[in-house]
Amino acid sequence: MPRSGQDYLESLRDGRAVWLDGELVKDVTEHPAFRNTARSVAALYDMACEPGRRDILTVRPEGADRSVLRAYHVPRTAAELVERRKAFKTWSEASFGFLGRSPDYMAAGTAGFVSAPDIFAGEGFDGRDNLAALYRRASEGSLYQAFTITNPQIDRTRAASEQEEDDLYVRVVKERDDGIVVRGAKMIGTGAVFGDEVVVGTIEPLPRQDVEYALTFSVPLDSPGLKFISRTSYEAHARSVFDNPLSSRFDENDALLVCDDVFVPWERVLTYRDVDTTFRMWWFTPAYNNFVHQAATRFWTKLEFLTGLAILLTRANNTYALPPVQMQLGRLMGWLNIAKSMVVAAETMYERVAGEGSAVHLNREIASAHRAMAGDLYPKVLAELKMLAGGGLIQLPASGYDLTHPELGPLVAKYVRSPGTPAEQRIKLLKLAWDALGSEFASRHEQYERFYHGAPHVYLPGILRDGDPDLLAAFTQSCLDGYRLEDLPGGGGTDALS
Repeated sequence: MPRSGQDYLESLRDGRAVWLDGELVKDVTEHPAFRNTARSVAALYDMACEPGRRDILTVRPEGADRSVLRAYHVPRTAAELVERRKAFKTWSEASFGFLGRSPDYMAAGTAGFVSAPDIFAGEGFDGRDNLAALYRRASEGSLYQAFTITNPQIDRTRAASEQEEDDLYVRVVKERDDGIVVRGAKMIGTGAVFGDEVVVGTIEPLPRQDVEYALTFSVPLDSPGLKFISRTSYEAHARSVFDNPLSSRFDENDALLVCDDVFVPWERVLTYRDVDTTFRMWWFTPAYNNFVHQAATRFWTKLEFLTGLAILLTRANNTYALPPVQMQLGRLMGWLNIAKSMVVAAETMYERVAGEGSAVHLNREIASAHRAMAGDLYPKVLAELKMLAGGGLIQLPASGYDLTHPELGPLVAKYVRSPGTPAEQRIKLLKLAWDALGSEFASRHEQYERFYHGAPHVYLPGILRDGDPDLLAAFTQSCLDGYRLEDLPGGGGTDALS
């Protein structure tokens, strides 16, 4: 059985170096910037221990003596692919789709790695045994694996080795008999401060000259010299669950990872001084497709939540039955079903890793298209919701305390209401809507949904790469080949056209 939520919280009290506002956070489970989100993650682990959800969220692999989180399981059939999606859906519903990098995200990626282990056998370094050890350690321990795989935005016009300093990106500065010492940084460690281990690597292709930056490893978060510099905490600024129902509980945080001469034992290194293997581990195994499976399921869940929010808002505003509003709600439900259908279609048209008894994963072409669809669609969904909510999102009491004040309470009850929706219920709904649509937390989520799978110049060409443009061109060419100029009535010429 996976560990409990309390076991998870205890694991976070390891002395990890998390910095916020110039302060070294002593305990992320108690600090007001992190404690509620840590408990939200702990609740996910508790769900996996509940008898009613255990069969959905866990599975006992063939030949194993204990169950593991289903996200770590390597699916071998289409049915197992669907069962994994049901587990993704169950966890995503617990946060209404707002925890993007919950523990099942990287767990699914690691399952993708072990589905094609030979990719990790580089020319000068063979990481297959280390990968197998990582998988055993993570799956059997129900670890929350974080990862940082994006280089800081220093100078995008230069390669890593051409930057003005040689340790702006993570690189090896010393090689020892027992391991390596690394220095440098990675950006956007989403949820990293809540992890047990962090996988550090590079997902974009590196030129041959950047071989010193071509490495991947996984280390515990309390490793000496490892620092996490947190962005602003929306949870810390949340006044209460009533006033900030989402940001107070589901702020997964994003942090800059800094390696200040961090020692990495050889047994924790996955790729080393190999630009091909360091890149191929993400794209030539099912790992990235597994990421999309979790993310697309979560996105579908998030659209369910936002569409439900739109319905509640229009009913509270007494506009639900108006024909223009029905059109807007229909548009939102249509977009929701597009997102849902893409997940189901990608599962139905699954692909198999080469080899007997091998793993299955989502259809690459559909998974790639989902990346573009979601990033383009999310801002449109928010725009529709803002139009439906109107000025009510702006004219809100500062906090729920206004409702309980002996003088202000009656005034708020009189003027902030609508037919069938008393003030407390209306304010509660609009506070939820603002947290999802207009708060700083909401703005971060819009940016996240647009870029967490890369920028458009990365994922749009990827659709072309993962698809079959020659097949499409040949289909249209078959139409062109089906007629000739000589087929004109009368054998051609201008008279035949009249």
